[in-house]
Amino acid sequence: MDFGSINPILLLASLMVAATPILLAAIGELVVERAGVLNLGVEGMMIVGSVLGFVAAIGTGNAWVGFGVAAVAGAGLALMFGILTQYLLTNQVASGLALTLFGLGLAALLGQGYLGTKAPSFPDLHIPVLGDIPVIGPIVFQHDPMVYIGLAIVAGVWWFLNKTRGGLVLRAVGENHEAAHALGYHVIRTRLLAIMFGGACAGLGGAYLSIVRVPTYAEGLTAGAGWIALAIVVFASWKPGRLLIGAYLFGGVTVLQLNLQAAGVAIPVEYLSMSPYIATILVLVIMSAGSAPGSLGKTFHASR
Repeated sequence: MDFGSINPILLLASLMVAATPILLAAIGELVVERAGVLNLGVEGMMIVGSVLGFVAAIGTGNAWVGFGVAAVAGAGLALMFGILTQYLLTNQVASGLALTLFGLGLAALLGQGYLGTKAPSFPDLHIPVLGDIPVIGPIVFQHDPMVYIGLAIVAGVWWFLNKTRGGLVLRAVGENHEAAHALGYHVIRTRLLAIMFGGACAGLGGAYLSIVRVPTYAEGLTAGAGWIALAIVVFASWKPGRLLIGAYLFGGVTVLQLNLQAAGVAIPVEYLSMSPYIATILVLVIMSAGSAPGSLGKTFHASR
């Protein structure tokens, strides 16, 4: 075992990168669930975002185009889920699971010709002055732009939910859709917008995996990241600040197990690979004490 090969600065910097796709998917799902909708299709939207974003990035040679296409693809799949659950009143759990299965199958079909292809370069952003600060600079201020966009989305969601009238309406719809409808709020429109936002964020998270994190496309690239994002929303008690902590916790355990493998720790690799998911489950069981939105997963019909 060679623990000297583990660079703590590089380890912490890698943590932010590893947490970003989970963070993007989770913050989108948080908004969806605060609106009272349970979408279990996060994994499917992420994998479709990863393949379509990758294909677009390869075709244009521009990673930003790939992220844009991934966001649109995720929002489109989410809209399909929204129409099924909000207008046709299908079961949200069944529709979400179907969306995941559909996404996995579609990605496997579309990605056949791109397996092993390298993504266009997406350089890191060295922030002047801040990036030169010893220790802190390399950890926080020398990442690719999507890391900071993810953090900005989390901050924006917190501000929207707590400081704006639109956020108040969304929370009202999620807590009691019947009362919100009686007050004149557009429940279905609010939920559809939230669902599409969640889908766009999931698509961005998937594209981050294929364009930046790996960076290539492979079948099953998300490897359960969508399910982890769902668990982190519960762990966070539907609060953006705690969600950030949960995403970084998962990212930290993921990076640590990779470094331990590289250092030759005498633990079977299968156990190390399981460790991020075990840690997430343990934290979820121990710390998730917040109450869910009152109307979460419940069907709304305006005629009732």
